[in-house]
Amino acid sequence: MSRQLLRNPTTMQRAANAVALTYTRSLASVGSVTMPPHQKRSRQLQQQQCKLTPSAAVVRRWKSSSSLHNNNSAQSQRLTAETTATQRRSQAEALNARGSHSSFDVPARFMSTQKNDNMKCLNVDNINPNFIVMEYAVRGPLVIRAGEIEKELEKGVKKPFDQVIRANIGDCHAMGQQPLTFLRQLLALTIEPRLLNSPDYPADVKERACALLAACSGGSMGSYTDSAGLEYVRHQVASFIEERDGGVPCDWQNVYLTGGASPGIKSILSLVHCEVDDKTPGIMVPIPQYPLYSATISEYGMQKIDYYLDEANKWGLKRAELQRAYDQAKDQCNPRALVIINPGNPTGQVLSRNNIEEIIRFAYDNKLLILADEVYQANVYDKDSKFHSFKKVMHEMGEPYRSQELVSFLSVSKGYLGECGIRGGYMEVVNMCPKVKAMLTKSITASLCSTTAGQVAVSALVNPPRPGEPSYELYNKEKSDVLNALRERAELVYKTFSSFDGYTVNPVQGAMYVFPKIDIPPKAIEAAKAKNMAPDVFYAFELLESTGICIVPGSGFGQLPNTYHFRSTILPQTEKLKLMLEKFRKFHIEFVNKYK
Repeated sequence: MSRQLLRNPTTMQRAANAVALTYTRSLASVGSVTMPPHQKRSRQLQQQQCKLTPSAAVVRRWKSSSSLHNNNSAQSQRLTAETTATQRRSQAEALNARGSHSSFDVPARFMSTQKNDNMKCLNVDNINPNFIVMEYAVRGPLVIRAGEIEKELEKGVKKPFDQVIRANIGDCHAMGQQPLTFLRQLLALTIEPRLLNSPDYPADVKERACALLAACSGGSMGSYTDSAGLEYVRHQVASFIEERDGGVPCDWQNVYLTGGASPGIKSILSLVHCEVDDKTPGIMVPIPQYPLYSATISEYGMQKIDYYLDEANKWGLKRAELQRAYDQAKDQCNPRALVIINPGNPTGQVLSRNNIEEIIRFAYDNKLLILADEVYQANVYDKDSKFHSFKKVMHEMGEPYRSQELVSFLSVSKGYLGECGIRGGYMEVVNMCPKVKAMLTKSITASLCSTTAGQVAVSALVNPPRPGEPSYELYNKEKSDVLNALRERAELVYKTFSSFDGYTVNPVQGAMYVFPKIDIPPKAIEAAKAKNMAPDVFYAFELLESTGICIVPGSGFGQLPNTYHFRSTILPQTEKLKLMLEKFRKFHIEFVNKYK
């Protein structure tokens, strides 16, 4: 439960409110009883300790709950909800005013000033300072505010829109994508083996389910697996990689099954976290970048080395820029690894083969481990673009580059499955020192294993139905429908945003996002400064409050100084996406007119 609260700020907020409300009601029930002074002080102290948000906001919410209890009229409920909305909006703006993307930053700093903090075992002055520094923009204050607006709409608060469109995160099924039948049938049969007797499931799915159950201890998905995952599935992954890469060998023992790509990425970043020659390890990260990297680097106390993608060249990458970033950083830290996201998040580019060769040569020459984030490898829409795996290109370049150290990642959350919540993925380590690999394996054993449901999902990804099998036709149709719809939306988003005055947009070659550059009027920049907000954050908040559309400001991913961007997914279903884009158009015109 505690992990759920920490990972979901909205859940944390609701839990805090529930604790506060429950305790207030308990106080109210004894309010008429005369208590000794020491008991009163104890009650007051306990009440202060329950405040997980700034005290003024909590007190107001208690009063709002009281008024709802005493007055059930619709008018009273709307008034209360609108008051709470204003308070919550102020809280969200306060978070951004501090330049933070962390939902806990302001409450934590507020609590640290309370004189009773020293009675707690933990306060913000004696916890890991890296937790305070780290930020994760994809689930920052804008997303918290979006969740609050959804609650307000449920309570009848009048808005200029009737729904929140969450274009902030690549959560495919949450945006209406339907699960593939084959995967869900395989999950059903492995979780509930008694369904194997049902005539409703195709024979090929049953065969796969039986093989997976046979690979599990006790024939049950409820048992632990090896820490690196089921050997049976790791063999399947190795065969998938060999087929993808045209026969380039893959040793199944180099494959680790993970709970999505993120735990694998974090495990490798943790592995290289070592000071060498008294220098902090540095990780080279593309700008713009997926915030998992900056957050993890901050959490581990390492140094992020920014290298900039070339927006004028479809977010391409030049070796000269990599070298510039490396040379500037090496006096302050010890560069250890190079992160590549291909296809790109948030930028949607697909690297050319020549680009990949340049990157491999650079990494080899500077003794850098390559982290190839290839989770969007199935999401390529541009007819002139093609996905090339780093492993295959390295192999085809021959020695010495064939011996370059590499870790690549894939996930069931993206591609055409979109199973974000099941948490399945894998990483392949290539050319890693056997002794280092043994240490990596040892560190992974502390987490026991990734979920068996996620491992089954990986099996479905890498061992899909083949032509001639009973499930093939439906599987192929559903897969094609998903990818064709994404291709259509990628083109729709690019063409629509390109038609906006003040927008500069690169084609969405792949992945699931668009990352436009926007010209923000000087008066809007001044208005943002007055609120101590970044201009793109200000733009995004105005968009959310005016239209219900939730995006992520470019400052959460990194961008060139004095440029402003935002990331939006292309995941809303086509009709909803058209509605979203029309709302975007009207908002942008009104925003520019307001501040021109």
